[in-house]
Amino acid sequence: MPRQFFVGGNFKMNPASREQKRSLAAILNEATIDSSVEVVVSPPAIYLLPLKEILRKDIKIAAQNCYFKPNGAFTGEISPAMLKDSEIPYVILGHSERRTLFHETSEFIATKTRASLDAGLSVILCVGETLAEREANKTAEVVQSQLKPVVEILKEEDWSKIVVAYEPVWAIGTGKVATSAQAQEAHADIRAFLKSAVSPAVAEQTRIIYGGSVSAKNAKELGSQADVDGFLVGGASLKPEFIDIINVNKA
Repeated sequence: MPRQFFVGGNFKMNPASREQKRSLAAILNEATIDSSVEVVVSPPAIYLLPLKEILRKDIKIAAQNCYFKPNGAFTGEISPAMLKDSEIPYVILGHSERRTLFHETSEFIATKTRASLDAGLSVILCVGETLAEREANKTAEVVQSQLKPVVEILKEEDWSKIVVAYEPVWAIGTGKVATSAQAQEAHADIRAFLKSAVSPAVAEQTRIIYGGSVSAKNAKELGSQADVDGFLVGGASLKPEFIDIINVNKA
């Protein structure tokens, strides 16, 4: 079966006010959206439930992060159990900003992935290389090293709840974008790794999406690549052009 196209919007620490949140919801609620696309938006934690209440039901909500414990003395954290209880179906894990700014290791991200799946969540799992690693031709090596701890802790059937987001760090928020050929090569490498490390079926079924300065201008070419199954959109998800990105493959 063909993989369902997936478009996620990572709002990061935006919008800055409840009014801006309502304006974003209005844009999404009023838009004509390709019904064949799975659409997920990820606001800051404080807006998860308020946005869920006012947003159309065919758009899903994702948390931007979570801890691996179900509860306890972990000030400032949100648990997978809390997200599940709040009917938040997705969580983003392993984003480069979590890896670099908050020093999360691939092993820690794998632990959070296991806990999230055990709680009944689906995971958008982010991987990607820095510019120095790209220039040293280490993209595949770095991405595989980020995936390996997850592969080791997951069962084959768990991968039906995973969306892999390839986000080259050098392209996030910089305006630089991987060429369609670079994106396709990285996605094909990820799929080949999943084939050998997990199974051919998982490799074929797992959606691998691209993130890194995605816009309405470059989405068509990127999305046309054989192994690019959608996008994780940053800044453009806060703008009306997000609708154009969602509908990029609409006839």
